[in-house]
Amino acid sequence: MKHREFWFIVGSQDLYGQEVLDTVAARSAEMAAELSAVLPYPLVYKVTARSNQEITDVIKEANYRDECAGIITWCHTFSPSKMWINGLAALQKPYCHLATQYNVEIPNEAIDMDFMNLNQSAHGDREHGFIAARLRLPRKVIAGHWKDDAVRNRLGDWMKAAVGAAVSKETKIMRFGDNMREVAVTEGDKVEAQIRLGWQVNTWAVGDLTKKMAAVTEAQIDALMDEYAAAYDIATDNTAAIRYQAREEIAIKAMMDAEGCIGFTNTFQDLYGMEQLPGLASQHLMAQGYGFGAEGDWKVSALTAIMKAMGKDGNGASAFMEDYTYHLVKDNEYSLGAHMLEVCPSLAAERPRIETHHLGIGMNEKDPARLVFEGKPGPAIVATLIDMGGRFRLIVQDIEVVKPILPMPNLPVARVMWKALPDLTTGVECWIAAGGAHHSVLSYDVTAGMMRDFARMTNIEFVHIGADSTPEKLEEELLVKDLIWKLK
Repeated sequence: MKHREFWFIVGSQDLYGQEVLDTVAARSAEMAAELSAVLPYPLVYKVTARSNQEITDVIKEANYRDECAGIITWCHTFSPSKMWINGLAALQKPYCHLATQYNVEIPNEAIDMDFMNLNQSAHGDREHGFIAARLRLPRKVIAGHWKDDAVRNRLGDWMKAAVGAAVSKETKIMRFGDNMREVAVTEGDKVEAQIRLGWQVNTWAVGDLTKKMAAVTEAQIDALMDEYAAAYDIATDNTAAIRYQAREEIAIKAMMDAEGCIGFTNTFQDLYGMEQLPGLASQHLMAQGYGFGAEGDWKVSALTAIMKAMGKDGNGASAFMEDYTYHLVKDNEYSLGAHMLEVCPSLAAERPRIETHHLGIGMNEKDPARLVFEGKPGPAIVATLIDMGGRFRLIVQDIEVVKPILPMPNLPVARVMWKALPDLTTGVECWIAAGGAHHSVLSYDVTAGMMRDFARMTNIEFVHIGADSTPEKLEEELLVKDLIWKLK
């Protein structure tokens, strides 16, 4: 991961005298340092801005500094908002308005007009908020005391979403072959995706991959086999199948790294020259932070990589997922998510096992090795991105992952079982009504709020299905959004 930081731009003006400005600067530096110690990314105090030129200059610099993932503004004193117009109009980075104040309470005996002139964030933040509203700027507003844990948590989540937006603008996806034949939802406008989200999605021939595989040495495979043995339990005698997956992984990784790609796709219908569909290979690459999409699904591959980057330590528990089947026993209803081979072990409740089994779909000449495990219980989301023709729609559903209620001893793949919110059938009706895909990203680390922030930053439509959702309310919401987005 690249170094990422956020810039703290504090508003004031020249009317208060140098002593007040010095106090504002000292307090702002103190706040940035203390917040940096607890937030997921550094907060760098840049300037107490007092003029149009200062604001414009610092925002221009933020736009062109790759390490700056966004700006956070605050008005300690009154900061006339006309001087913010040129800078904010030029802003190209995510923007959060922290509506706070240095002191936590009003000092009963100490408060006088000097105190009022210095501590008037309630005054300054309202002026500052107006100009952003007038400019129709997408932004996050977080109000509360800067030492409050809830404020810090919200600020940290926004930072993670902004890092996701930064990663999105740099995303390159390597497609091996095309999409699975006749499938609609995995298609999409790759030109619009680059315009809107920054994604560069291009195709490399499967033949190029097989050439790279042929060049992989036995010593390279031996080294990766040691990594497998350290991370996973080997529950098969078919060592040759595992070594073949290692060969695939080394070749795919080398090609992605050479092109600066952070995700890839393949399809079981195009394995020209390959003995096995990459299973263990894809899973271990995802564990390292790469994105993946099956059947040529480049949208979910990019989204997987971005959501991993938004998670803990820049590679969180997020993974490619597919809804497979339901358990529809009344009052005991669950979704079972899995895939043929490729679910990331970052979701695993316990140490995964490497197993080898027949795969009765696709062009496999030999049985592929794969990781088998159960997902860990806990709150999570599933997210998917669909092309609505003229715009992208990001759909997020809240779920509760449970320990699978059945052992399923003959299911030779990784599996995750969950309760959809508000309940299975309502959740399914809402998901289908919104056009949700069968491929998604399941994440324990990324929240619906973070994905809403990401959608705001990238100017895409956002649909959230949660505890309060109903098909009727969602239908109305989708109709309104359809009208709004047609006007944009």
